[in-house]
Amino acid sequence: MTSDTQQTQKATSDTRTEAADLREVITRARVVLWDFDGPICRLFAGHSAERVAEGLVEWLEGRGLHGLLTEQERDSLDPHVVLRAVDRRHPGSDLVAELEERLTQEELRAAESARPTAWADPLIRTWTAVGARLAVTTNNSPRVVSKYLEGRGLTGCFAPHLYGRTQDLHRLKPDPHCLKRALNAMGSAPVAALMIGDTPSDFLAARAAGVPFLGYARNERKEKLLRGVGATTVVNSLEVVLNVIRRQA
Repeated sequence: MTSDTQQTQKATSDTRTEAADLREVITRARVVLWDFDGPICRLFAGHSAERVAEGLVEWLEGRGLHGLLTEQERDSLDPHVVLRAVDRRHPGSDLVAELEERLTQEELRAAESARPTAWADPLIRTWTAVGARLAVTTNNSPRVVSKYLEGRGLTGCFAPHLYGRTQDLHRLKPDPHCLKRALNAMGSAPVAALMIGDTPSDFLAARAAGVPFLGYARNERKEKLLRGVGATTVVNSLEVVLNVIRRQA
């Protein structure tokens, strides 16, 4: 047998194994915990997250707090990095509460131009129709999630199970706090659930909570990051998941 033939057979075997793993985690799930920004929509598709982060930094600087952030934090262009950095230095302060509210208002504006993730809406409706129970577990504000879902007519598929950012910012993912809140409220064992996320922090939170994980990666960079922290079941399109659900229905 030639080396090329052996490599082809191995690739085919690996593909079949991953497809079987995907079917197993999907069909076993009775409760599905969704990250919001990524798997359900691209929240900042029309309202740049980078610009939001810059605005938070500028607001801090306007209050004479330029030195509160490191250069790396200022240059991160990630609003959650900015928020968490301030919370680490002034936990539970009025400053953090005001900064968090400013971020929430920016997220609410972003929700108006958020772009649905391809196949997310039909997958959510189909999974609900076949009896799965869904929740959102996110680092975004639950007010933002509620606004987006209402606009898409999806509230009934999730409500009241929307678990987002609270004043306890140290409990944002990768801390499993929001996942555990969802599991407790829904009376689900971790092994009967499935987490769908698109970032390493989603995977790490799911692992800490004992919840099986399905990665969604819309590009090669996202997939590399997920696999780099240990995610083994990753899809590039939610259509794959929808097809599995439809076949089991």
